[in-house]
Amino acid sequence: MHLRTVRPLLAVLAVALLAACTGTGIGTPDGTAPSAATPTASSSASQGTSDSPAPDTETTVPAPSPSAPTAPPAGPGAGNAELAIMVRPSPTETAVNYTLVCRDGLPTAESKHPNPEAACAALKNNAALLSPAPKSKYVACTEQYGGPQTATVTGIVDDTPVDAAFARTNGCEIGAWNAAQDVLGASGGAA
Repeated sequence: MHLRTVRPLLAVLAVALLAACTGTGIGTPDGTAPSAATPTASSSASQGTSDSPAPDTETTVPAPSPSAPTAPPAGPGAGNAELAIMVRPSPTETAVNYTLVCRDGLPTAESKHPNPEAACAALKNNAALLSPAPKSKYVACTEQYGGPQTATVTGIVDDTPVDAAFARTNGCEIGAWNAAQDVLGASGGAA
């Protein structure tokens, strides 16, 4: 009679231990899987006195959410933009400020820019114009100086935030400046 009682008890215990190891939720009184904070007698014996979970223990930490796109894709866009543009010809000169508002690649009346048609067309043709790729440490830039001009552009292009800085201190920065010169305006068109 003693064996008839012990065998089913051992079977239930084995199932409970298996459930605790696989995280199916049978191993605790409330039906949840045991955690590192509330180890069961069998799990604390197998884990020793450590408070850290076993290597194959599941965690309840949520996965990080996907990050928002950092730039619109290169190529044609919708041509919608609301931008504040500041161009400083040199550190000692006063900055020139422009406002550019485009709808479907055409400037609106709010635009205060020397050539808003060219700037809006440039943004419609390349939505990523003001979001250059991050500088890689593996890219060599020519050590040439294009001038003291600097510029910042902030706002939104095709529903994507823009916060770009431009300078002319090396070949890579001169290339980015020249690509965006229609948006930077007349003061930004230094050759």
